[in-house]
Amino acid sequence: MIESPSPSLTEVRIEDGGHRDLDAVIAVMEAAFDDRFGEAWTRSQCAGILPMPGITLTLARNSSGKTIGFALHRIIVGEGELLLLAVTPQNRRRGIGQQLLRNFIDVARYQGTDRVHLEVRDGNPAVAMYRSAGFKLVGRRRKYYHGRTGGQFDALTLSLNL
Repeated sequence: MIESPSPSLTEVRIEDGGHRDLDAVIAVMEAAFDDRFGEAWTRSQCAGILPMPGITLTLARNSSGKTIGFALHRIIVGEGELLLLAVTPQNRRRGIGQQLLRNFIDVARYQGTDRVHLEVRDGNPAVAMYRSAGFKLVGRRRKYYHGRTGGQFDALTLSLNL
């Protein structure tokens, strides 16, 4: 089977999501996060956080309307936190993750946020994207992630002043 080429940035729409998009979000998360690392959230975790104050789900959709990435973030009391960001493996390295990250930063600025932060597994290739956006290392949580096969991995806390 020949895979179709990944979409260019001009073919990707960034839009708000909600509960109706949970199936698509879970599909992206299952494709994007390796079970070895324990980074993915469960469906109930995602469903439970969506109605909370300050939570926003943002989707990246291709020209066919298929969800190929998403970001979940919280902005409360002048501080923003990127909770999850994922792009399907076949659509990586096309700037989609950067679009989702930039959208989060722009929304945080618009809402008067002074600082945004996130946690990411040490060794996750996305660390380079976050650092290129200006995020700085401010902490480490030892053995924070617990993979399905028993591995334990550190989480890096990154922060960006706006």
